[in-house]
Amino acid sequence: MQTLVVPQGEFRLNRYPLRPKETLRAWDAADEYLLNYLAEQGLPAQGGRILILNDQFGALSVVLHSYQPVMSSDSYLAHQGARANLAENGVALESVALLDSLSEPAGPFDLVLLKVPKSLAMLEHQLARLRPLLHAGSRVIGAGMVKSIHTSTLKLFDTLLGPTRTSLAQKKARLIFAEPDPDLPPAPDKYPSRYKLEQTDYWLSNHAGVFSRDSLDIGTRFLLQHLPASDAPRHIVDLGCGNGVVGMIAAERNPNATLTFVDESFMAVASARDNFIAAHGEVREARFQATDCLAGIERNSADLILNNPPFHQHNVVGDFIARQMFKEAKQVLKSGGELWVIGNRHLGYHLRLKQLFGNCETVAANRKFVILRACKR
Repeated sequence: MQTLVVPQGEFRLNRYPLRPKETLRAWDAADEYLLNYLAEQGLPAQGGRILILNDQFGALSVVLHSYQPVMSSDSYLAHQGARANLAENGVALESVALLDSLSEPAGPFDLVLLKVPKSLAMLEHQLARLRPLLHAGSRVIGAGMVKSIHTSTLKLFDTLLGPTRTSLAQKKARLIFAEPDPDLPPAPDKYPSRYKLEQTDYWLSNHAGVFSRDSLDIGTRFLLQHLPASDAPRHIVDLGCGNGVVGMIAAERNPNATLTFVDESFMAVASARDNFIAAHGEVREARFQATDCLAGIERNSADLILNNPPFHQHNVVGDFIARQMFKEAKQVLKSGGELWVIGNRHLGYHLRLKQLFGNCETVAANRKFVILRACKR
């Protein structure tokens, strides 16, 4: 727990999920820059409607809770973080309206605060959806670290909203100011997009926030070539499912299996659901859940877990998510159940799996990737 000190007050905030000896903050310099700017400008105005996009752990929403903002995020963890941090600061949860990225906020909004997402496609999608929610006097302020704000970023603001300018940089952070142009026609939303899965008749639907939304990534391609097949009735979990292609093909090769798709991205889970139903119909048993790793999945319930773990959370790179996934996978697997992991060879996942499970075998490997199998005994 660390304390954010800004003109609006002092607030105790945590990153989520909670980890022992956490050294990273639940906010960044862009959040501080934005909150300081709002205080200097006397914003938000009392009674104005506020929309906050991409608030990573609820820092902006907690600080501005007295204005009853709407917070929209694609991250399950962002929602969990916002709820926990509101409670930690003695704020009623009803003070902030939490929306997932697939829910349409009810406009218009007087002030929009947007943390610039890592994905340019996600930014384009959000700005396209935002335009109809603004009026001529709306103020739109983006915030991000300098390394995440490019010419292409500013062009999207300018093209989709109206004339755009930026602030000077402070502590490697920058603000973006867009002036909504009422004469600018709304741009079409390009998402969800679709592409044909190579060497199949399947088409994959991908919402804007989904990993590898334009084509099959090479790691997943390698894993698909080696997925296990069985006629046995068993429970398969696609952990960190993305658009669900791994679980979708696993269902094809395991015709009597039930499937569970989990991801912390609401857009990923929605894409997985759409793709699974398109491939296998609604009669095939499957469950889709936005959650933190395997939270909420019954222990000792899975025969097979398939996992392509991410190696970053937002802009923080590390194997902490993979470690959590492996640990929870062992809890969810039945005795004799298997965890299959695809990863870059240099990440050394075999060491972590052998330490946790007491065993680890290499299923297949090429110059870049390795597929590992660990069995719960």
